[in-house]
Amino acid sequence: MDRATTNGVSPIDPAELKKRLAEGDKLTIIDVRTPAEFESVHIRGSYNLPLPLLSKNPHDLAERISGHAVLICQSGVRATQAHQRLAAVGISHASVLTGGIAAYEAAGGDVIHGAQRWDMERQVRMAAGSLVLLGLAGAKLITPKLGYLSAAIGAGLTFSALTNSCGMAALLAKMPWNRTAADPTVEDAFNSIPAAPQQF
Repeated sequence: MDRATTNGVSPIDPAELKKRLAEGDKLTIIDVRTPAEFESVHIRGSYNLPLPLLSKNPHDLAERISGHAVLICQSGVRATQAHQRLAAVGISHASVLTGGIAAYEAAGGDVIHGAQRWDMERQVRMAAGSLVLLGLAGAKLITPKLGYLSAAIGAGLTFSALTNSCGMAALLAKMPWNRTAADPTVEDAFNSIPAAPQQF
């Protein structure tokens, strides 16, 4: 069984998910990371439905899920956001993988590796940190006005925390190194998930 619901989110730990999959439990595993992150490493049998696509179409996913769904991302943040969007359309039979894909792999879970890239959270930290340093160095060496760059990044990170969203991640996801050969369309992403059987 899943752990008790916390803040409206029902967590499932990596060892439990590994056990349930080994026992043949019928779980629909939805990975809400970017296609590039999914291509780098994902749980065998999982479906990639990036958070922006899920957020725009939660009803479509609700119609396709039969049984219990497990939502996965890199650390649990995006999966929790996906859970909230599904809960808003009446999906209560979903859990969030505690610690994300990294924790599942560390627990010995069955994953598939592809082309290696940095995960999105690491890319955001690198971009934000670099821009802050650039702003500070530029303010000292070129013109004090470049200090506003650091202030803008700080304001953006504060807004990101308050809204539980990340504009920088959305921008980075469009960069060439984060593109896959065939980024899924909304239709492709939803059609990859088997439809729930019709109830008569």
